[in-house]
Amino acid sequence: MILVPVIDISCGQVVHARGGTRESYPLLQSILSRSSDPLAVVSGLLRLYPFNCLYIADLDAISGRQDQFTVIRRLTRQFPELHFWIDPGIDNLASLQRWQQHGPGIPVIGSETLTDPAILDILPGSGSVILSLDFRDAHLLGATDAIVSPEYWPRRVIVMSLDHVGRNRGPDLPRLLQLRATSAGVELYAAGGIRGPADLHALQQLHIDGALLASALHDGRIGTEDLNYRD
Repeated sequence: MILVPVIDISCGQVVHARGGTRESYPLLQSILSRSSDPLAVVSGLLRLYPFNCLYIADLDAISGRQDQFTVIRRLTRQFPELHFWIDPGIDNLASLQRWQQHGPGIPVIGSETLTDPAILDILPGSGSVILSLDFRDAHLLGATDAIVSPEYWPRRVIVMSLDHVGRNRGPDLPRLLQLRATSAGVELYAAGGIRGPADLHALQQLHIDGALLASALHDGRIGTEDLNYRD
């Protein structure tokens, strides 16, 4: 199972995502870092475990505010050994193409911000983009229901349960089981609510390919020994 740490950035700092209500996210407090500065937080994550991939959510861009491109670029230059998955609030084909031309890392297209169904035509089987299916209260967020059909999916798909994020609720196993049954050949990544090693084991039992982690790393519920065991 591939484990991908997540940092959520707003106003130049890493914040603690909880339930998808971004306007109330506090600054991150972590046993891995003395500050919420993105460089310090990523350094702390890499001291915990030599991750080879990092997911960055630009919460300001996702919310339609001034993006954090400068901060993201600084991180990609500071940590060249990492593969970056970046959600920069892509909403249409033009914004995806701009990111692919000028932005670092692999862009994540979140269904929450997607407004242009035309983007679906370029996704099937692609390894150059990642799709995030963003759910809140059992509802898919976004402009089109067609996106839940595996025929439109790229090679990697994140199943994001926003109402589980940072709330110690565990991953949405029924939804993941349902999507796994209809998506042979697609890498599925669980995001939201993962509490500890037992949840990682449950995801492995469902043949989920990977998991996005945040809170459980920063409060110590998943430590170095647990991460080494997953290798």
